[in-house]
Amino acid sequence: MRAPAIRGLGILTGEETKSATAESVDGGSAGAISGPPHMDSLKKQTVASKRLEILALPRPDRPGDRFRRATRECLLALAAVDAMLEDGKASREAIAGERTALLYVTAAAYGASNRAFIERRGGVMHFAYTAPAVVPAEVAIEFGVAGPYGILIGGAPATLRAIEQAARLLEAGTCDQALVLAVEIFEECADLYARHRRSYRWPLVETAACLWLERGAGALSFESARDGRRAAGAAEPGERFAAGPLADLRDWRARATAGPVELSGRWRGEHARLLWSPDKSHARDSAA
Repeated sequence: MRAPAIRGLGILTGEETKSATAESVDGGSAGAISGPPHMDSLKKQTVASKRLEILALPRPDRPGDRFRRATRECLLALAAVDAMLEDGKASREAIAGERTALLYVTAAAYGASNRAFIERRGGVMHFAYTAPAVVPAEVAIEFGVAGPYGILIGGAPATLRAIEQAARLLEAGTCDQALVLAVEIFEECADLYARHRRSYRWPLVETAACLWLERGAGALSFESARDGRRAAGAAEPGERFAAGPLADLRDWRARATAGPVELSGRWRGEHARLLWSPDKSHARDSAA
């Protein structure tokens, strides 16, 4: 399969750093979000308990009455698209229209809104905002994306599968460009994750990322298998669920490596692998 070209990548993440650890011990919030300059107001917050640590992203501010009741995951998705456009040095008009596909992936982002609706915690959570589809819907409305779309629920393998599906859509001429959006937030359900601590790597790193793809000239291959084993956990810094592969892709771009990149991940017994060999012009030193 022909590999797509990367036009832009925006990522907002509660990244764990040495400075974050130091400031957390002192009782303050720390770290920074990896994003464009206009997102500097978003600061990483550390949520800690005796058995749990979440590197969280605060709710972004977005002007307009339409966003007054928008969920945190929706606002983070919109901010990730903003960061992607800045990385790609393009205006929002560049992704508007029927020739842009949108694939949204998450394993857990809709948990926060569902819990708020069920438990009625402060304010009013509209039922419509409990559906995973509300996140790509807000992106489509805000940026005018009107092409093919899909929603994949799962961890890292689902994101790798979304990239492969985007490549197929591009190769078939179904669209001219494709967005792969992943959002994972954990803070609202921290106590629930703490009950199943052994199931995940820690800390949990909240992440919102959007990848902009166009037709390319390299090669792409995807494979998946089920072995029933859980990821070892010690090799990687924290858990991002579906957003993990896009964070890995960001790191690869930052290294400006001309060779292929291998993205992989596990979820619920599935182990997936994506081998991406773009042409040299697409391995540029640019990270969102």
